[in-house]
Formats: sequence, C-alpha cells, structure tokens
Amino acid sequence: MKTKRTPIEVFSLSFLDVISCAFGAVVMLILLARNGDDGQFSDLSQVSSLLQSAAQAEAQVDALQQALIADTEAMRQAQAQALSSQALLEQLESSVARAKEDLAKLRDKASGLEQVKARRERAAISNSSAPERDEEVGGIPVDTDYVIFIVDTSGSMKAMWERVLRTMDEVLNNHPTVKGFQIMSDNGEFLVSSTSGRWRNDTPAQRRAMLTALRTWNGSSNSSPVEGIESALRIYGPKTQSLALYVLGDDYSGGSYDATLQSINQLNTNARSGQKIARIHAIGFSRSNGQVTTDVLKFSTLMREVTRQNDGTFIAN
Repeated sequence: MKTKRTPIEVFSLSFLDVISCAFGAVVMLILLARNGDDGQFSDLSQVSSLLQSAAQAEAQVDALQQALIADTEAMRQAQAQALSSQALLEQLESSVARAKEDLAKLRDKASGLEQVKARRERAAISNSSAPERDEEVGGIPVDTDYVIFIVDTSGSMKAMWERVLRTMDEVLNNHPTVKGFQIMSDNGEFLVSSTSGRWRNDTPAQRRAMLTALRTWNGSSNSSPVEGIESALRIYGPKTQSLALYVLGDDYSGGSYDATLQSINQLNTNARSGQKIARIHAIGFSRSNGQVTTDVLKFSTLMREVTRQNDGTFIAN
C-alpha cells in the first residue's frame, strides 16, 4: 500500500520570510546609494571646468611644440649662418693676405721707379765728380768707354720687347760718349755673329741698325744671365780698360747663388791689381701687368748682389 505524501506548498511561511528579507535588503541598498557621497565630480560645473582646463593644457602643449619647432629651425639657421660667416671670414683673411702681397709688390715697383728717376737725374755722374758710388740714390756711373748689353731673349722678355729696346736706347743716350758697344744674349750669343770679339762703333746709323736687328732677334735663351756675363768677360775683359756690362732680364734659372757669384767675381777681377775689370749693372723687368713672380725675385736677388760686388747698380724696371 503506497504511502501518501504531503503536498509541497511553494508560498510557505519560510519562503515568504526569505523574500521579505531580500526585498528589505534591496530597499536598504537603494536608500544608502541615494544618500551616499557622489564624490568630487558630482557637480557638473566642476566637470566642465576640468574639461576646459584639459583643453587649455592641450593647447599649451601644442603651442610649446610649435615654439620648440620654431626654435629648432632658428638654431639650424643660426648654425648655417655661423658656417657662412666662418667661410666669409676665411675669404676676408685671404683677401687681406693678397692685398698685403699686392702692396709689397707695389712698394717694390715704386722703389724701382724711384731708382729709375734717380738714374736719369744723375746720368752725368762720373768718377771724377763722385769718387764713391752713392747706392742710396741708385745713380749709374757712365764714365766707361765700352758697353756690352747682355739681354735675356726668352719668351717672357719677348712679351715686353718694346720696353727692352727703349731701355737699351736710353742707357746708350745716358752715356756722354761711347767708343764701342756690343749686344749679346744671356747665353753668350752675339746679335750679329760676324762682329764676335769686335766692337760696334757708336754712331746714329749703328744704333738704328741695332734696333732694327733686335726687333727680329730670336736668340737662344735659358733664362739665366750667367753664361752671357762670363762670355763677355772672357772675350772682352782682358783687352778692354774701361768696360761696363748691362744685364737685362727677368729670370734666373741657375743653381747656387754663391757659386755663381764666385765665378763672376773671379773672371771680373784683375789678378795683378785686384781691381774690377768691368762695372756690372743690371736692369730687372717685371711682367707687363706689374706682377712680381718668383722668377723675377730670383733674378733680382742674384743681380743685386752681383752689381753690389762689381761696382754696379741694380734697377727694377
């Protein structure tokens, strides 16, 4: 016989108690939540103010970034300008150095012109009126009876050949009387080979013939006057009592100055009397544009000392 079960009641007293407690708890939570502290951001005006501050801060950041970019660009430009200024400074320093060099050349040229002027003013000087040569004014003694021109015939001299011819004519005109003259190249070749070892008479016709021959002369040259000086002294020194050499050039391609001076001095000294056989003068030519090159300075250095040691005068032309 089956046992009869008691029917289950859903809405019993216990269940209602549970439901009531739960509902009460929910009501309590709601009440607590409504009366609680909403925090510092519960006020809408405060939130709006904070948003505005954030926007302003963001704008400031953007402005600072733009300023940083501008400063960076300004720094880059300043660095570029500094490099440009440095290059300009170097160019200015180089220009100053060139200007100083040009000034020195002009001073040398001016000194040469002063010597030329003094030479012309004192063209009549002789041993009787000036027993000692005055080196300060650069006067050229013109008391010799015989004159030899030793002329550099290189290409650089040919470029100013008219100046060379005028200078030679002036030198002859500055001598009151000349018994004879001769013309040789810096290599020792004669303008007219048939007159080798002899003198050309100083007459107007001979001078005109000399200038005509010189205009078309293509003598050989090694741009060194030493060979011409030595040849003139060997050929004419032993048999000429009153002799002057005029060396016209713009270059010296030789070696040691000391060896050259020793050789010339030995040839130009009378072994018995110890006196000089010939006066040796020199005229240094600068380039047509007034440029003083290393070659010109070498020639000037050598010939200043040669003329000093051999009773002559050096003139820059």
